[in-house]
Amino acid sequence: MPDELLAVENLNGYYGSAHVLQGVSFTMGDEPIAVIGRNGMGKSTLCAALTGLLDKADGSVRFGGRELMGMPAYRIAATGIGFVPQGRRLFPSLTVEEHLKLVAGRGNGKRWTPKRIYELFPRLEERKKNGGGQLSGGEQQMLAIARALLLNPKLLIMDEPSEGLAPAVIEELLETIRGLAAEGTSLLVVEQKLGVATALAERQLVMVGGQIAAETTAQELQNDPDAQRRYLGVEPIATEE
Repeated sequence: MPDELLAVENLNGYYGSAHVLQGVSFTMGDEPIAVIGRNGMGKSTLCAALTGLLDKADGSVRFGGRELMGMPAYRIAATGIGFVPQGRRLFPSLTVEEHLKLVAGRGNGKRWTPKRIYELFPRLEERKKNGGGQLSGGEQQMLAIARALLLNPKLLIMDEPSEGLAPAVIEELLETIRGLAAEGTSLLVVEQKLGVATALAERQLVMVGGQIAAETTAQELQNDPDAQRRYLGVEPIATEE
């Protein structure tokens, strides 16, 4: 289909002899989608396979019609896929400014520059001389997002972006991510927090045992307590009267 941005077909992924991803298939266009599921269901392995960071994988991953399977991670990034990994993976001894300089100018296009990053995240400019290890959890997540944006991606893949953050920080982060989507950046967000996943994407893919077990919508999932328990192992999220 011409409107497909990402097409994943029969994707398998392995850690040693463990067959973690088992025939994952889905497509997406410009709309944001969320992949949800409990811990250990293969969500982070999916991110690694899509971005070339998984040593052993097979199947097909096409981005803009181009086959990515077998490409190294740096070449996949150059096609227009940005990745915000779980745990941020920053260098504790490098300053904010040094993190951005490592990436600036390597991406396609000139939309995102360090200057624009500082406009998006004023706190990073205030702390640009601080090392990654001196930042708060929210500031570290800002820097991880900034680093990915400097590649000027068409698609931003985010693995557990709300992990370890306070509720007020999560709300600020959600506003920023929604703003990026509104400006035209496609989003694939992996989350286990239902409230975060449904706030960012109407389309929801549920992972169970390394497979896409169901596809649903944010509204349907919010209104289905049994599905929340079955897929996420949590009590239903509160809804407003």
